[in-house]
This record gives sequence, C-alpha cells and structure tokens, in this order.
Amino acid sequence: MRRGSWTRWQDWGAVVIGLLTALSPLVTANDTASLWTRVVFGVLLAAAGLWSLSQPESVASEYVHIALGVLLFLAPWVMRYTDLTWAAWTSWVAGVLAVAVGVAALPAARTSHRGILGQH
Repeated sequence: MRRGSWTRWQDWGAVVIGLLTALSPLVTANDTASLWTRVVFGVLLAAAGLWSLSQPESVASEYVHIALGVLLFLAPWVMRYTDLTWAAWTSWVAGVLAVAVGVAALPAARTSHRGILGQH
C-alpha cells in the first residue's frame, strides 16, 4: 500500500458526494434525464474518488473531480431538468462540492506526485 493512500479527506468527500448523488433519485422527483444523469455522474465521481484514494500521487484524478463537478453543475440546464427542483438542486450542490474537494486536494496530490518523481 502506498504511503498516504486511503487517508485524504477530500477524496473521501468525493466518494460520499458521488454515492449520495447516485442514490438521490431514490428520494427526489425524476424524469429519465435527471435520473440517469445523476446516477452516471455520481458513480463516476465516486469511482474517481476511489482512484484518488488508491493513488494519492495522481493529480489527474483531482482534475477529474473538478471536471465532473462542473458537468454535474451544468447538467440541469443541458439535460433540461431545472423544473425538477430537488433534482436540479442536488446536481448544483453536488457539482459545487465536487469542484471544491477537487480543488482542495490539488496541493496534496501535487506534493505526493513530486515525492514519487523524486524517488525515481
């Protein structure tokens, strides 16, 4: 196991945000677009969080969190479910939080990445 793996709170945050987003259709009104958008983005975000946890030196995984967060934030307009208030708000809040944890984890990921590069 890599030193520092499975410990970064930001990456655990991405996993939790992803799981809650993927499960949110169970408790909100949905149409097909809002349901599948949140399930797919939620699963991808949780998977990216697990990637970051298992490989803390991966800077790319943090950028994936940020990109998924931006896409999730834009999804209610692009997929046309802004009229489903709770579904839209779930996407907006989860998107902002995903960007926040991705940005917050970048310095630690860069430090870990530099440490790995220095060992070669």
